[in-house]
Amino acid sequence: MRRILKSSISVLLALALVLTANVTAITSNATNVVADVKSIADVPADLSGKTVILHTNDVHGAVGRYPYIASVKENFQKRGAEVLLVDAGDYIQGTPYVNMSKGADAITVMNAAGYDFATIGNHEFDYGLDQLKADIKIAKFKTICANVLDENGNSIFVPNAMYTTKSGMKLGFFGVVTPETQTKSNPVYVKGLTFLSKDALYACGEAQVNELKAQGADLVICLTHLGVDLEAAREGNSSDIFYEKTKGIDVVIDGHSHTVMSAANTVDPVTSTGTKLQTLGVVMIDNASKSVEDSYLLNYDKLQPEVVTNAVATDIIKKIDNEYNVAFAKSEVDLNGNKAPGNRTEETNMGNLVSDAILWTILKNEGSVSVDSSHVIALTNGGGLRAPISAGNVSKKDVNAVLPFGNTVTVVYVTGEQLLEALEASTFCTPEPVGGFPQTSGIKFTINTTRAFAAGPIYPGSTYHKPSSINRVTIESINGQPFSKTDTYAVVTNNFISVGGDTYYCFSSSGTSFDTGIPVDEALIDYIKTELHGVIGSSYASPRGDITIIK
Repeated sequence: MRRILKSSISVLLALALVLTANVTAITSNATNVVADVKSIADVPADLSGKTVILHTNDVHGAVGRYPYIASVKENFQKRGAEVLLVDAGDYIQGTPYVNMSKGADAITVMNAAGYDFATIGNHEFDYGLDQLKADIKIAKFKTICANVLDENGNSIFVPNAMYTTKSGMKLGFFGVVTPETQTKSNPVYVKGLTFLSKDALYACGEAQVNELKAQGADLVICLTHLGVDLEAAREGNSSDIFYEKTKGIDVVIDGHSHTVMSAANTVDPVTSTGTKLQTLGVVMIDNASKSVEDSYLLNYDKLQPEVVTNAVATDIIKKIDNEYNVAFAKSEVDLNGNKAPGNRTEETNMGNLVSDAILWTILKNEGSVSVDSSHVIALTNGGGLRAPISAGNVSKKDVNAVLPFGNTVTVVYVTGEQLLEALEASTFCTPEPVGGFPQTSGIKFTINTTRAFAAGPIYPGSTYHKPSSINRVTIESINGQPFSKTDTYAVVTNNFISVGGDTYYCFSSSGTSFDTGIPVDEALIDYIKTELHGVIGSSYASPRGDITIIK
């Protein structure tokens, strides 16, 4: 069974203290904290006759930690083990250290660390399929994913691979990625692709197991980027449900929900390391019995970075720091970068700042929109705000960490009725977190969570439901004026939302939109420098009260 402890954040905080200054601080994104994280001192001195699978997931650009992963691999090899290193997705996006090269630098440092296999995460699509394929070409490890199909129904990636150990044991690997990629990545970048889900996903998994078993696999390991959060479970696409529905998998190495959990090889062998290399996963296999002997998580206590990987990572970090670490502004307040409670559950001062910035970006030039300024609002998805900004100096690096996706400022024209639908759909589970939670400017509205969300049909190409009626959301005003269902409003947003990302399918069908081409992070920098005169002041000390939530 999975061994999870709900409330031991101190374990992770202690872990943060042993990492170098180049390492991104541990975030609050981990779903759970495991109780039994081991150190290298707990590992047996003699690992002869063992094959070890070291695994990572949701690294999100924490390149400063890869040298420690390589150090563990080297350490286990010196103890006599044969070691494989694998990843369960979301490695090419998340910090400027990988964003600026559109993922290529992530591949470079993973090559140095000695990865063998990786599957695709939803964020691997953030720079487009062509860029992803270009990144894969420079990878020395094999990229495997079985459930992404092209328009002809063919897999666009190599679905599986076999690894034969020195002892002759055959380990079969295959990968799957969350169907939420349809709405968790820019729909333009996944247009024409099918992400198998639910029954089709389970059938795909069984087909991979059968194929690998037919090739003589002694054990089958699935690299899943599915997660175990409520959103995935509701749709039947979580990794634990996938394991239960797919017979013949021996170990599931998971990502996506940023969960920290270890696995025993008895009931539910699903394991995940959190995010940004909080921990390192270890699956210990006995060569003689060809069975999983143990599965646990490892911290980095008393480890030195591996020299070659450290040199590669340090070069990348210095290159970006030289450009991005220079302060361009100051903040007098702490800006909320939390996931939940935070940007995915309620109005935040960070949401106010970013939505104000993109609204200003459009309205500063007269004639940018075809409606009166009283009918222009801004809306950004809370799931797109990925880091805090602390009081003090503010650098481009800080802004890029908040807005790492490279999205551009876009305007969508919608009716008041469509705006209501979008708000109802994007708050369907509030106060539970959802990435589409709207952070806004220019609109006041109320979410009554005591009322049930009336789920209609699933939006095309999505995992979210169209509301069959508007039960929970009431719009009080638009820029201080009465709201009208029949009026046309200009919604300033990002190009992820404008084409139907997250819960916003109705925006993609609105008929009229345009993309400014201005990156959202650059718009925020310009707003802070120009409109705020380089100071994020007390007006952003707390949320301004645009959203009322009735519980």
